[in-house]
Amino acid sequence: MNSIKQHATNIVRTLRERGHRAYLVGGCVRDLLLGREPADYDIATDATPAQVMDIFPKTFAVGAQFGVVLVPLLKAESGESAVGPDEKVPVVEVATFRSDVGYSDGRHPDEVRFTKDPEEDVQRRDFTINGLLLDPITNEVLDFVGGRDDLKAGVIRTIGEADHRFAEDKLRMLRAVRFAARFEYRIAPATMTAIYRLAGHLHQVSRERVREELTKMLTEGRAKRAFELLDESGLLKEVLPEISAMKGVEQPPQFHPEGDVFVHTLLLLEKLTAGCSKTLAWGALLHDVGKPPTFRVAPDRIRFDGHVEVGVKMAAEICRRLRFSNDETDQILALVDNHMRFADIQRMKESTLKKFLRLPGFEEHLELHRMDCLSSNGIVESYEYAREKLRTLPPEAIRPEALITGSDLIAAGYEPGPRFKEILGAVEDAQLEGRLASREAAMELVRREFLR
Repeated sequence: MNSIKQHATNIVRTLRERGHRAYLVGGCVRDLLLGREPADYDIATDATPAQVMDIFPKTFAVGAQFGVVLVPLLKAESGESAVGPDEKVPVVEVATFRSDVGYSDGRHPDEVRFTKDPEEDVQRRDFTINGLLLDPITNEVLDFVGGRDDLKAGVIRTIGEADHRFAEDKLRMLRAVRFAARFEYRIAPATMTAIYRLAGHLHQVSRERVREELTKMLTEGRAKRAFELLDESGLLKEVLPEISAMKGVEQPPQFHPEGDVFVHTLLLLEKLTAGCSKTLAWGALLHDVGKPPTFRVAPDRIRFDGHVEVGVKMAAEICRRLRFSNDETDQILALVDNHMRFADIQRMKESTLKKFLRLPGFEEHLELHRMDCLSSNGIVESYEYAREKLRTLPPEAIRPEALITGSDLIAAGYEPGPRFKEILGAVEDAQLEGRLASREAAMELVRREFLR
């Protein structure tokens, strides 16, 4: 038994010893019954938050008003955290059985009423497969909502009326899609009908929560199915209308025999592996976002003139709208901006090639290009060429130490100004191309080509 599961079991045991009812609940029970390793463990109990905090030596009352207390894993001997200062402390969420009254903000209950009845607590939860209780000591499962049958049948179904569950928290509509994709389940007809009817209400959810849910869809290894379900449910045009606009946008068959821009993007998403970086995943999703508005039929073929530049602007707006961090935005935009450059990689000057290969996170650029090729014409010559260059070129050849700096130019009598960038760039290009190898040679090039 791993340490966090043992910790959760010990919490249940301790609560029982103090006269309380306690069970594992939610996603961890679902995953255990599916033979998967849960990412975290939650406990439901009839103990109030005050009682939980009184029983355990160290707790965090992160949501006591909603009955939620975090109990960290501690060293048995000293009472200190069981991990180092830079590590994330494993915690178990302990929540009091409750019923919720009203959700006027579409996310939080207006009133929470604690209860002693585990069945009443389960009735407020989202989906039947997440509404199971498990006694970790006896392995007895309490199922008040038909969750075990839906696990066996592979069905995502709300607990009770779907309209009510989604009215309480609109994000549950996205979660239904994510769970269906992750587990390769189907969404129950009544649940899907409610999502389609209420999809427009998703705008009430914070953009950060939407972003995180979409990111999980993209990085859990079932991105293609997730976006198919987003489209079928009517949610895609609400959260990412720019991706929905790809449907039916034809591409030149000689380069894209697979079909339209949406089909191409789905094929690319299919190649995202579970656990891939969020920037690679979003770069893959958005790399052709500029194609729909730039589509035109020319005399020779279908064209998307300027789709990269337009795509970068559109991706920047999407990143702003979904409130990505600056660093994440920079990398996503770089992936969109550079994804077509691989077409010219075998014709690049040595200096241009080396600067391309040293782009931050270049492994993501390379992987996006590989997936892009395999999702269209299947030609990966440029990918293999880049890999071979990375294998044979030593790091110091790609990113050599500068031969001269601005200080050297000032010492040589050059006036500081915008031209310094041009001069230093020319020196670096010559160095990358093997035409310069010393400071003296670099200064000679400056004197020869950039008169004071």
